[in-house]
Order: sequence, then structure tokens, then C-alpha cells
Amino acid sequence: MPLRASLILAFLLALVPPAGSPAQDASADSAGLNALTEVPLSQLSDPGNSVLGQAALAVRPADWKHAETEHFIFHFFHNYVAAQAAGELEFYYHAIAAELHQDTATWERKSHVYIFENDDDWHAFQKGAQLDPWTGGIHSEGNLFIVRNPAYKFEGRSLGHETAHLVLYRFLGAAVPLWLNEGYAENSSIRFYSGLERTRGYIAPHRSVAITASNYIPVPVLASMAAYPSDVTQVPIFYQESEKLVEFLRAQSVDGFNTFMEALSHGSQMDTALSRGFGARFTSVDDLDHEFSDYAQRNLRPLAGN
Repeated sequence: MPLRASLILAFLLALVPPAGSPAQDASADSAGLNALTEVPLSQLSDPGNSVLGQAALAVRPADWKHAETEHFIFHFFHNYVAAQAAGELEFYYHAIAAELHQDTATWERKSHVYIFENDDDWHAFQKGAQLDPWTGGIHSEGNLFIVRNPAYKFEGRSLGHETAHLVLYRFLGAAVPLWLNEGYAENSSIRFYSGLERTRGYIAPHRSVAITASNYIPVPVLASMAAYPSDVTQVPIFYQESEKLVEFLRAQSVDGFNTFMEALSHGSQMDTALSRGFGARFTSVDDLDHEFSDYAQRNLRPLAGN
């Protein structure tokens, strides 16, 4: 893990109680040492005018509070909830950007983060924004919309997953293929969240569910998918296999994977991107599929790579 990310991790760990421990009483918004500095919406460096952002702020409009950090503008109901999310977001943002060798200073516009705290408010947002009723936390055009239960300060790796989408969008654009976008978001959130848990004394093995021969999606098919599987039973397989393919490619060469991902985001075909990232290691996407199909059906990960 890069030094800067390690320092941010140390700061974050100071803010975070053991996983699953209750947060402070939600009835009293005690600011605390690490509280965000609240400002009126009109004084933000960018008030945010996206359609989804406006739909979010239309839910209990008089109750929203606002603050800024280095890379984010937060909209929230309780400061201590937002402060915890801010620590995690800045950690994930720096760690993922550093891993992709992206200079965070080159992106000047801050991302907006809208933090809901209960299902009723989230459902009102879903309805106002005309989202599917099963929609959870989402990334949209560089902004995040998430739900954080005030009863707990640490809520798994979903925030890391959405932050990865945000970083990819910022630095590689909207053309990253679906499988790669979801696979990298899953993979990076697993790795960085596992690091958080291990540092805090918890056992967090880094492994994913094995794919079987009967549900395996050939790499050429996976790489060409522009939408999630219509069969809902295949959606978990899509996520799991995409994550395992990212892990498999990173194990060959982390720098090669970054080059491969950037080539795909700039419109290269899969074979061309493989050549640019891994040279003669894979002669074609079919060659990759031949090797990966065996790995995808095993539980254990290769020892090489990060």
C-alpha cells in the first residue's frame, strides 16, 4: 500500500470503532473532534445541479446539512455520520487513485455525496428520481448517493465499491467496459476493506466464490456484455467472475493491468488491450479464456501479484 494511503489509513482507523459496534445516539448530533465544518448550500464551492442531486435534496429539504473535504462535497442529516463516511471516502479515493497512478490534483471539480440515513428517505429519493425500487447506493456521473445507518459507524465495503466507480469515471471516463468497471470495483473494495479489517485485528480472508463449469461465462461473452444479465440468477455470477478476472489479470502484472484497463477505456479492442498490457502473455481473448476458465473454478487465488 502506498505511503500516503497508509497514513490516511492510520487516520481513518483512529475514527472507526470495531466493526458492528453502535455509534453514538442519533438523537444528539454531537460534532466531535473530527466533525465536518458545516456551511450553507449557497456557500459551497459547487452547489451541485445534477438531476439526481436535486431529487435527493427534495427529500426533507429543510433538514439537509452541507460540508466539504479535499475531494468531496457532502450533503447529510447528521455530522457524525457524514464525518465517518468522509474519512472512509478520502481513504479509498487516495488509495485507488494511487494504485492507478492517477494524480488527484489534476481533477479540480469535487464529487457530491448525498447521505441518506433510513429506508423511508431512500425510497422517497428512489421515487422522486424515478429509480428502480431495488436500487441501492449508486454512483452517477461522478457523484455518490448512499445510505448509512446512524446506529453503526462502519458498514462493510459497499462504500469502497462505489468509490472505485467514481475514481474510474474521473480518470478513465465512461467508456470502461461493464465487466471491468464492476470487476475492479469489487476487487479493489475487497482488497482495501480486508486491509482495514486486518489492521484492526479482524480476520478478513481475500477470496471470492468459485465459479462452476455450468455457470461459467466465457471471457469473450463477458467482455462483450453491455448490460447486466437478464436472468437475475446470473447477476451474482457476473459480479463474481468479473472480480476474479480482474484479480487474475492483476496477478500477471499490476502495471500491465493498468495499461490494459486504460487501453480499453480509450476504445481499444480486447485483443489489442491485452497485447498492450501483457505483451505476448496472451495471444488473444480466447487464449485468456483458456487459462482463466480453470482459475475461475478454483477457490484459491494465485500467490503472485497484489
